[in-house]
Amino acid sequence: MADLKTIDCDLHNEVPSKETLYPYLPDHWLDYCRESAFLGPDAADYPATIPTSVRPDATAIPPLDEVQTNALDNIEMGILNCAYRVQSVRNEELAVALASAVNHWQVEEWLEKEPRLRASIVVPSQNPTLAAAEIERWGDHPGFVQVIVPVRSEAPYGNRRYDPIFEAATRHGLAIGINFGGAAGNPPTPSGWPSLYIEEYAGMAQIFQSQATSLVMEGAFDRFPELRVVLIESGFTWLPSLMWRMDKEWKGLRHNTPWVKRAPSDYWREHLRLTIQPVDGPDNPDHLRQIVEQIESDEMLLYGSDYPHLHDSPSQLFATLPVAWEKKIRSENARSFYGLES
Repeated sequence: MADLKTIDCDLHNEVPSKETLYPYLPDHWLDYCRESAFLGPDAADYPATIPTSVRPDATAIPPLDEVQTNALDNIEMGILNCAYRVQSVRNEELAVALASAVNHWQVEEWLEKEPRLRASIVVPSQNPTLAAAEIERWGDHPGFVQVIVPVRSEAPYGNRRYDPIFEAATRHGLAIGINFGGAAGNPPTPSGWPSLYIEEYAGMAQIFQSQATSLVMEGAFDRFPELRVVLIESGFTWLPSLMWRMDKEWKGLRHNTPWVKRAPSDYWREHLRLTIQPVDGPDNPDHLRQIVEQIESDEMLLYGSDYPHLHDSPSQLFATLPVAWEKKIRSENARSFYGLES
């Protein structure tokens, strides 16, 4: 409904070129980027020529004025998720410098120019200690509300190696946003490398499921009771069946994970949120409504347009749900989960 306040939890501000970051780089790394063959991070999550990557009224790398015109109309607040994959940069010191430059650029060119925007801290998550230092650098800035990491990683995020990231994020009151894509060097399927983009695009939901399972079963939410995680562009219709399966198997195997004190679904309902794009449900509105109801929570879904990427309108989803649910998805769930002021 147009008269409902909306918080968009997934807007993309992409770095136009490596030269954009030059004003924010230390002299050493500025010289390195100018003199070497470094082209920038290696991750093609959103190929510009693929129809799902760009809406007809958008550009692949939208500037601020385009986002203001196209994406912030009737939007109370928007959260930027910059997919600048410093995780693919093998020189970790350069990765840190690039991450810090991106965050500085976000502050100067986005947050200071548009008060309706909040942003996600870009970190070199391949080195959690260095990533934690970057969170310390920006964690108290009021414009940042979460830390962004790609769903494709070198190890599942429940692994203790990532604890420095979670410790720093929770101490600063920041959520962890796990975003579609990444270039970890590992195949995006359990059986090796796919041949086609559609395989990777649709199959990314499997990686989100692995990350959600890892966070619960490896005890991340027990080690960090204040940890909040948002799955961004994961889809959500897979969630009920995964919760049922994990609850069932936990009952028989929980002696292997004594630190998991409650059913996995309880952890997910408390600590996990999912943005609604892509709405990957069935065409039958009754079936779509039943899937949402099977989550057994009206708090887990967050509105996210994924601008400038192209998806179906969420109107079908909202048409199947009570108005009270639409209000929660559009704004109240995000306001509560991120601790946003009205």
